Amino acid sequence: MVFPARFSNLPVAMWPRLRSLLDVPTQAADVINMTIGEPRHAFPDFVGDILAANVQGFAKYPNNNGTDDLLDAIAGFLNRRYGLDLGHDQILALNGTREGLYNAAIALSPEDKNGTPAILMPSPFYPVYAVAALSVDAEPVYVPATAATGYLPDFHALPKDLLDRTTIAYICSPANPQGAVADADYWRALITLAEKHDFIIFADECYSEIYRDTPPVGALQVAVEMGADPDRVVIFHSLSKRSNLPGLRSGFCAGGVKSIAQIRQLRAYAGAPLPEPLQAVAAAVWADEAHVVENRALYLRKYAIADRIFGDLAGYLSPQAGFFLWLPVADGEAAALKLWQETGVRVLPGAYLSRDVAGENPGAGYIRVAMVAHEDELQRGLSLIRACLYG
Repeated sequence: MVFPARFSNLPVAMWPRLRSLLDVPTQAADVINMTIGEPRHAFPDFVGDILAANVQGFAKYPNNNGTDDLLDAIAGFLNRRYGLDLGHDQILALNGTREGLYNAAIALSPEDKNGTPAILMPSPFYPVYAVAALSVDAEPVYVPATAATGYLPDFHALPKDLLDRTTIAYICSPANPQGAVADADYWRALITLAEKHDFIIFADECYSEIYRDTPPVGALQVAVEMGADPDRVVIFHSLSKRSNLPGLRSGFCAGGVKSIAQIRQLRAYAGAPLPEPLQAVAAAVWADEAHVVENRALYLRKYAIADRIFGDLAGYLSPQAGFFLWLPVADGEAAALKLWQETGVRVLPGAYLSRDVAGENPGAGYIRVAMVAHEDELQRGLSLIRACLYG
């Protein structure tokens, strides 16, 4: 049999790779898993009642674009949060944002643009960005997001001929894993660059509701304020982190009417819509802000715990937003292995989220630590990390 070559040089996926690395005994009696960004706070207590009240909806094929109630709730969130006034034709409900981040590239990246198309992404990055680029036969371009660039990618430093081939630029703000936030100046400069070289910005804003004090500005918000073409930006949001509902698989994308129409057209053929009882739950959750405020307060306490434990550590980056720590080490794999063997704490080597650029991997000297556990467990896990790796 002949299989496609486009995925032939993908590295082993991060989770099988991590299991292989840590497939050795540990001295610890208890395991603390700080690898995956799966929130462990309580989700809103009204979820069960709404699901039960709508359970008969499982007998129906769901609305592919999102029910009117769900689209209304999403539009309300975008208005409250960003001052955006979007119609239903500018919003598409998603079965989790990973699906949308992937399918949007298939729907919106042209087959040719001054030669082989290029799709830009930060490094470290969410792996679906690279797989989406390969799926449309585009060149994935990994742009380092390091301390020198404020942990956000410097797309302006790329050669003009590469930018002229670019069809899409992915960016995550707040950033996974560093917690850096793109401010309005960053977005204005990137939107201006996209207009100059005619590419689309895919703004992955899934961590937008977990922050310290100032709400992160949104990419589409800035585009509208600039008077830019709304089709220049597509934003992606999720209930996974905002509302501690990763299993609900509720997200959305929003942007210009033309872009959303293109994604909808593809989804009409190949999409996996969210079941309508889950859409009813999602509508109620997007419409409620009280639980989001409570959730954010829990993360503020976790930031304080991390700052107390690592605040005097050279190179420690206190996250602006999100729920990851990006901790400096000599070698991420060696540190993760040592930590597991000696303490039973599992973390993710930073290199597993990055790719080599000019012979260097910008994640190699880091570990990613997910601060999703309850406070007592988090305190214990971070204290073990400090004692084991930093003395």
